[in-house]
Amino acid sequence: VKLNKATISMLRIAEPFIAWGYPSLRTVKELVYKRGFGKFQRRRLPLTDNTFIENILGKRDVVCVEDIIHEIYTVGKNFQPVTNFLWPFKLNNPTGGWRKKTTHYVEGGDFGNREEKINQLLLRMI
Repeated sequence: VKLNKATISMLRIAEPFIAWGYPSLRTVKELVYKRGFGKFQRRRLPLTDNTFIENILGKRDVVCVEDIIHEIYTVGKNFQPVTNFLWPFKLNNPTGGWRKKTTHYVEGGDFGNREEKINQLLLRMI
């Protein structure tokens, strides 16, 4: 999600139900490679072939999986078309389970703004 004043206020409202933060490039790369699927004619297709990506997003200079990762991580000019092309990521529960899902992260729980520590949680969920 592109981070601006409006999305921050929406995240604050939903904060008791979600964990959020700022992922690293490594985490975004693993997420796209392991859990990434593209949308084409309302179907979910794996991102295994760069020609598939080039046919759909080529006019926006996105021709491979690495370009998708770059647009997501840097929130580039083609961020919106790339995120619309991607199927929502399906994640598992974290290995080892949730610690305290009813309390905030700053109180030792699991939900809320984890900042850069979201990477540890995401790697357990991928």
